[in-house]
Amino acid sequence: MTDPNRSFLLDDFSEFYSEEFNYTDLQNVTDFVVDEKTLLCSAIKMAEAINIAFSVFYTLIFLMAIPGNLIVGWVIISNRYSLSASDVYLFNLMLADTLLALILPFSAVSVIHGWVFGDLVCKLVCLVKEVNFYTSILFLVCISVDRYMVIVRAMESKKTQRRLCSGVACGLVWVLGLLLSLPSFYNETFYEKVSQKTVCAERFETNHADEWRLATRVMRHLLGFLFPLVVMLVCYSITVARLLRTRGFQKQRAMKVIVAVVVAFLLCWTPFHVSTMADTLLRAKVVQFSCFARMAVDVAMFATQNLGLLHCCVNPVLYAFVGEKFRRRFLQMLHRKGVLERFSLSRSSRSSSLTSEATSSFL
Repeated sequence: MTDPNRSFLLDDFSEFYSEEFNYTDLQNVTDFVVDEKTLLCSAIKMAEAINIAFSVFYTLIFLMAIPGNLIVGWVIISNRYSLSASDVYLFNLMLADTLLALILPFSAVSVIHGWVFGDLVCKLVCLVKEVNFYTSILFLVCISVDRYMVIVRAMESKKTQRRLCSGVACGLVWVLGLLLSLPSFYNETFYEKVSQKTVCAERFETNHADEWRLATRVMRHLLGFLFPLVVMLVCYSITVARLLRTRGFQKQRAMKVIVAVVVAFLLCWTPFHVSTMADTLLRAKVVQFSCFARMAVDVAMFATQNLGLLHCCVNPVLYAFVGEKFRRRFLQMLHRKGVLERFSLSRSSRSSSLTSEATSSFL
């Protein structure tokens, strides 16, 4: 029972602690140590100027990727009766990159105003991103395998058979890319308190979020990067070694294209996968957690993901405009349309039977 004559306005709380909590015992307790893992790290809020810069970045990629890929598709379709297997892969790669470029305006708007397009469009946009993520890399693998079969295995005489197989392979790549992208339906719209905007992002069930995220990450690391990278490096290494033993000017051009393909792939996608792997290790508690590491990984993932988008702009340059035959056919088409008044074919180079088919496509 509380003493009614006792005032509740205390100037000195020592008496209160002594009676209620036995304060003398608390003085003997060891100092508290804060576990950083139990703390909530402050989320990163992008400045408005940075958001505008990324919006402009998305817009520029869109403006560069759409014309470049459409020109590639135009030239390929115009010469559809003389296509090689690599040309078929190139056409499908163009379709994947075009689809990715078409959703960039959504990102350009959302980075400034938040996601304003609804939950269904959120899922569809994320699905297109994931499908492009897998299919573009797998089509690069198909091209590297085809170059290996033509140059190393000397299968240029089986062009019709390879073209039929390439059509089947493209169908399988699209189906596989779609199946691997199904986890993108876990993306949904929700209000984020930090940015004070509605966002479209990955959101798993709370009870199984870590397990689902780890499973999708491992699948992405293995099938979306490591396995394709190993296949590409093996095929191109053997192909380059074979070209070094041949003579002629065309082998030098073929080597330049191959080196450019591998370098562009590594520059665009390796930083993203490295940062994503770091995030996976951090979430799996394989590496020591800290708020600084958490924020650094978040910034790296955001920046490198945008770097990967550049690949849809680089592909038309690497696989089309570097190719001598593509430039010749493109100029011929412009001449027939009356765009060019004068046109002269560049001199054709003689090459060995091993390299003739390697440079007969648009590569």
